[in-house]
Amino acid sequence: MIFSVDVHKLLALHYVYPLPLQKLQQLLSPVDILSYFDQAQPSEIAQALQISLPKAVQLQKGFQRANCMPLEEAYSSADIFPIPFNHALYPGHLFELPSPPAVLYVKGQYSLLGSKHIAIIGSRKATGYTKTAMDLLVPPLVEHQYTVVSGLARGADTLAHEATMKYGGKTIAVLGHGFHHLYPRENQMLAEKMAEEQLLITEYPPYMKPEKWHFPMRNRIISGLSSALVVTEATLRSGTLITTECALEQGKDVFVVPGPIDAEQSKGTNKLLLEGAIPVCNGYQIVEMLELFPSKN
Repeated sequence: MIFSVDVHKLLALHYVYPLPLQKLQQLLSPVDILSYFDQAQPSEIAQALQISLPKAVQLQKGFQRANCMPLEEAYSSADIFPIPFNHALYPGHLFELPSPPAVLYVKGQYSLLGSKHIAIIGSRKATGYTKTAMDLLVPPLVEHQYTVVSGLARGADTLAHEATMKYGGKTIAVLGHGFHHLYPRENQMLAEKMAEEQLLITEYPPYMKPEKWHFPMRNRIISGLSSALVVTEATLRSGTLITTECALEQGKDVFVVPGPIDAEQSKGTNKLLLEGAIPVCNGYQIVEMLELFPSKN
């Protein structure tokens, strides 16, 4: 169900309490508490959000302060474009997630949200094998106008973004923090370049720092945006496998680059192959498979 909401009030609430959509819906139905959130009884807020009364009091005070702030102007001056869940640019595929973001914050070419997306991920300790894989995977995807989605992490994510730009393609980075912070720091220049020429996305307000638990949440957006997932290298305990699990839960194809059987960074990917992932050696194989099932794109 698409609700009509006061955008400023939504942004004010999200600024102090970046709740996912299913939590927000508890404030919109059956009673639109958001419309009078600053005047609501704290007990009503606590009951709707299933939080403690002291937390509801604190949340309401934070909302009252944020509601008086010129958030839209502040975001605009920082080249940040907030996209609420009911905005025309909000990616419809994200509604298929168990917990869609209530608001996305984007920087850059937000028209890329409407393109065909495919995720490429892998180990933060990627070897030269991943770099070789990118040179075989990415050009055909660029040729067929797929936008490459990854997470701006060191290793495979960085290589995916860089290879896509090198071959003249479009790429999206999904972040696990707000725009006033950057992780990892060594990707500062890459992030700045992507903010101008590509697209950065986050579900976190600008002031929020990276936290360990943000990145599994980020991973669901990477897979949610994409029609399929490509994995280059991953160890058996790699965080990459969390994103893979998200993709499988969402019914997405998972493509995997086979690796040497004695390589630590390929043990996770080879395990995925044993479990039924699709082996690929170049991007044309991915394109051919996706074109056979256009409804997934």
